[in-house]
Amino acid sequence: MGKLAARSLRYRIGGFAATFLALFIGATLVMACGGLMETGIRNNVPPQRLAGAELLVTGDRTHAVATSKKHKKKTTLPERVEIPAGLVDKVRAVPGVRTATGERTFDAAVLGGAAETKAQAHGWESAALTPYALTTGAAPARGEVVLDDGTARRAGARTGDRVRIAAHGGSASYRVSGVAAAQGVPQATLFFSAQDAAHLSGRPDTVADIAVTLAPGARQDAVRKGITEALADQTPVTLLSGDDRGAVEHPEVLQGGDDLVALSGVVGGLVVLVAAFVVAGTVALSAQQRSRELALLRAIGTTTRQLRRMLLGETLMVMALAGAAAWFAGPVAGRVLYDTLVDSGMIVDTVVFTQGWIPALPAYGALLLTAVLGGLLGSARAVRAKPVQALGEAAVQAPGLHPVRIAAGLLFLAGTIALTLVTALVLRGPVAASTAGPTVMCCAIALALLGPWFAKAVTLLLHWPVRLLTGPAGRLAALNCRARTAKLAAVATPVMLASAIATGNLYLQTTTAAMADKAFADNLRADAVLTSAAGGVDPALLAHVRTLPSVSAASAYVTSAAHTEQPHDGNENKKGLPLQGVSAEGAAQTLNITPSAGSLEALRGDTVALPEAVAHRMHRTVGDTITLVLGDGERADVRVVALFKGREGFDTALTSAELLAPHTTAGLPAQLLVRAAPGAGDRLRADLTAFAAQHPELKVTDRDALMTAHAQNSRTQASVNYLIIGMLVAYTALSVVNTTAVAVGNRRKEFALQRLTGATRGQVLRMMTVEGGLVAVVGLLLGGVAAASTLVPFGYALGGAGTISGPPEIAVTVIGTGLALTLAATLIPTWWALRSRPVEAARA
Repeated sequence: MGKLAARSLRYRIGGFAATFLALFIGATLVMACGGLMETGIRNNVPPQRLAGAELLVTGDRTHAVATSKKHKKKTTLPERVEIPAGLVDKVRAVPGVRTATGERTFDAAVLGGAAETKAQAHGWESAALTPYALTTGAAPARGEVVLDDGTARRAGARTGDRVRIAAHGGSASYRVSGVAAAQGVPQATLFFSAQDAAHLSGRPDTVADIAVTLAPGARQDAVRKGITEALADQTPVTLLSGDDRGAVEHPEVLQGGDDLVALSGVVGGLVVLVAAFVVAGTVALSAQQRSRELALLRAIGTTTRQLRRMLLGETLMVMALAGAAAWFAGPVAGRVLYDTLVDSGMIVDTVVFTQGWIPALPAYGALLLTAVLGGLLGSARAVRAKPVQALGEAAVQAPGLHPVRIAAGLLFLAGTIALTLVTALVLRGPVAASTAGPTVMCCAIALALLGPWFAKAVTLLLHWPVRLLTGPAGRLAALNCRARTAKLAAVATPVMLASAIATGNLYLQTTTAAMADKAFADNLRADAVLTSAAGGVDPALLAHVRTLPSVSAASAYVTSAAHTEQPHDGNENKKGLPLQGVSAEGAAQTLNITPSAGSLEALRGDTVALPEAVAHRMHRTVGDTITLVLGDGERADVRVVALFKGREGFDTALTSAELLAPHTTAGLPAQLLVRAAPGAGDRLRADLTAFAAQHPELKVTDRDALMTAHAQNSRTQASVNYLIIGMLVAYTALSVVNTTAVAVGNRRKEFALQRLTGATRGQVLRMMTVEGGLVAVVGLLLGGVAAASTLVPFGYALGGAGTISGPPEIAVTVIGTGLALTLAATLIPTWWALRSRPVEAARA
């Protein structure tokens, strides 16, 4: 049977090529997702500026959140965790430590020159860790700064010049004492004297990390153990070595690694699911086209076991070729996906893309599973049939579906109904997307399993309109579709999958983005915003801004997140409860929040205002106290001073800016929100511009620019989801071409008989045009049903079916692409089949 399987491959190149493409692309995408998952798990970020430090001591950014009475999950705190400066001496005293440098790290910007240059600033003692070497000048003293060579070039500054630098809410002029250079550090870097760095960091009593170098002959494990013991009764710290040190320079990679693992897992799972349908559909359709051949083999005495071995051998041979090709294509596709995610901003480019042999295991496992199941299930009827019955079924379509297939289809249909009800009736806000997303796949699986039933129903509905509108060719096409509902369903299924995935997920994404933009716009009443070039805004400027004649109110504004501890909010996501820090004097005028209990005027010191839904879940009201774990890990007992009706899905608590800002990485408010006095809207911009001229570090932004920036940020994050959807749709679009081409390519004898009875090539092409259009319409209608199973309940979860938003071009593009692909995949093989003479084709 192995030899027979090998010969079948030689003489059925077209059908097996379609199977090869489906298997190859599926394995390639799964392997690429496996590479992304390995990259996220390893999260290797080679150090650049800190390459000279063999060990780094940093604050512990992990936090355990209780998910139940017995279980906890670890999350990453959103802000940098500083450590006491006094620990530097304790680390330095550990045996085997040669040097211990307490690093201060803060944002800065060089103002003036050709363009403003944002940079990271440190004390000069950190320069030895790279190492940075002075090319000109000397180390900085008080009031001086050393620029790296790239920053100096962009600022047009040389040794001895004076430059204005913004940092920690202010700006000042510094003399350039020197220019330094280092290899392999793309980040713009400034170095101040130790005294200036302590002042500009805003935290003279803490350091960002402690960089350790080892004495000659010291063993790293022994030094690590000694540091751990020396700091055992101090603030919790984390010791990093190797590529893990890069996380100190780029702290965002800690959260990015978790996101990358989750993303690659979801995408890989979806690819496996779609691949199973694509491969099974392609193999099954190919087996259906070979029903006469299989029937003849059964008639001449071939046993069911032999026939199954032959079909399995064919599939495994194609799978081996696809797997060998995917071994080389998988890492290339993974690198392309990695570069795309870097461009989107989801991960930083310093994370090293890693793809070893491990991701190949799930890829080949999925490849083997889909190939074997697709081949066995697709040919199950022909293998089990009796010889005489098989010869009959080769010419006539067998009615009915297998009971197992019916049961599975009904099970997925019940799952679709359950997910729909949960989305519409239980969940509220954007969180409903967590169940709305899987609904479309569950419904698509149900429609695919029960495809012949639904295809027959849709065909019956379209039968008479098609016959009336398209003439004799349309009548014959409609009769063909009614007689071949199983094959029609096999061809329409990939069209349904592609249109359902594209329409459902794209409109889910556009609706979520629109809701986020609307929530941001509705919450913001400020007419202008003051921001800083670097390091946050000095809250002392608030008093001066409020004295401007065109200003009605002003408030500091800073964002972060916290985890609720006592009591714990069970609905809190892994990133915690979003917080906005504001000033009590201007919060009510600059934010569109109306308290239902209490007052925002009391939002001073250790206080909080909670959305009603969050307060209800925590069983707290005005006057009660809750414990928050802030973004840097510090705990704060805060008193509830107000409740307000939050927007569902966008629950954000308010705290005082003086409480929240010191527990962020910058340590200062990020913005000053300004509300114009009545009738002074036109003068506000001029007054703020004049005020900013006295403080060069400040920038003035109006409300529209702020809205545009928020929308752009949402679109950037959405680009990752568009990438996922594009991959799945492209794969299913390939399946449309595969299945349609295979289905049409095996009808050469039918076309020949039609031409022998008097039909012209043009008439056959017109018949196939109508038939292809009918198949596409069936697939698009079923895809629309699957998409509606997601979008309708999601709309109700957001407040009504009319809340679904997105450009109509999405639906038009999906419909147009589905029709174009199906017609192209139908007419090109038909035209090719009609090239031969009818007598030769009929005899083949």
